[in-house]
Amino acid sequence: MRFVPYNQTRTEPNVIVDGAGNDSTVLTLSHWPKSGTPVELKADTSAAIVFKYLDSPAFHADVDAVSNNHFDEDGLIGIFALLDREAATTHRDLLIDIAQAGDFGLYTRRHAARIAFIVSAFANPKTSPFPQDLFELPYADLASALYMRLLDMLPGLLAGVDGHRKLWEEEDANLTASEALIDKGLVTIEERPALDLAIVRLPEDLPTLTAHRFTAPQLTECHPYAIHNRTTCTRVLLIQGRRVELQYRYESWVQLASRRPPPRVDLSPLATELNAQETNGRWAFDGVDQITPSLRLEGSRASAIPVDTIVALVERHLTMGPGAWDPYD
Repeated sequence: MRFVPYNQTRTEPNVIVDGAGNDSTVLTLSHWPKSGTPVELKADTSAAIVFKYLDSPAFHADVDAVSNNHFDEDGLIGIFALLDREAATTHRDLLIDIAQAGDFGLYTRRHAARIAFIVSAFANPKTSPFPQDLFELPYADLASALYMRLLDMLPGLLAGVDGHRKLWEEEDANLTASEALIDKGLVTIEERPALDLAIVRLPEDLPTLTAHRFTAPQLTECHPYAIHNRTTCTRVLLIQGRRVELQYRYESWVQLASRRPPPRVDLSPLATELNAQETNGRWAFDGVDQITPSLRLEGSRASAIPVDTIVALVERHLTMGPGAWDPYD
């Protein structure tokens, strides 16, 4: 098979990995919502779906083109596995680990996390060694260019990452520091299993650090990999002093195969209820259809509402609110 830019596949029979198919798509291998991936091939990441496809000749599509409509680690790994089946078989566990790191912020091998950091650094115009004019392309063209370049580089990264240390060492150190905060009990994680909720409390004096999710940089006080590796809860309530933010993890946007998290609850009514009491800013919720939406206070880091009141309201809405997002076929 060969990688074909997504905008060139509309008239060519194709397999889509990790994204949304088009009119010429013969088979979609994706954990995305309503992807139509055969139930026998379902897995948590799209990369793992591809490996199940490779193990299942009865599902093999007689097409030459493979593509994706966006660039990220999971898509990169899945497409690589289709293009280089021998290397993929050799490094199967590591490749799936990289995909999980990129999509879910979960990793088993530090090598996998570091490769995810490197891929993110190459995709970030502020840190990428690639020519800067690459990032002036329309997104579809940029995504295709990143695939073509990084598919060629991936075998070398699987062999080792020391040659790209400058691209991963800072974020790796940030991850180590965040994990140490949890180990020392300075960052605590309290789970409410019945609500699939983890309450994460952080010291007020933590400095911000850089992390990546879905190849995009973000500023945070505790690396999400450190938190996600310590709890499976897909609802994460971050509390730092009087700053409170509720995040839905990506696992509740896609079709998981290993488990089925409780459906997302629309938190817009909760934002309205909080705004009736708030004097320091305005509460906003991104929407259940966003990949990692959050409920947060805008205009101030500190809420005028007592933290215990916010926590109680969050728990009530998660308990009473109807499911508002169903990604499953």
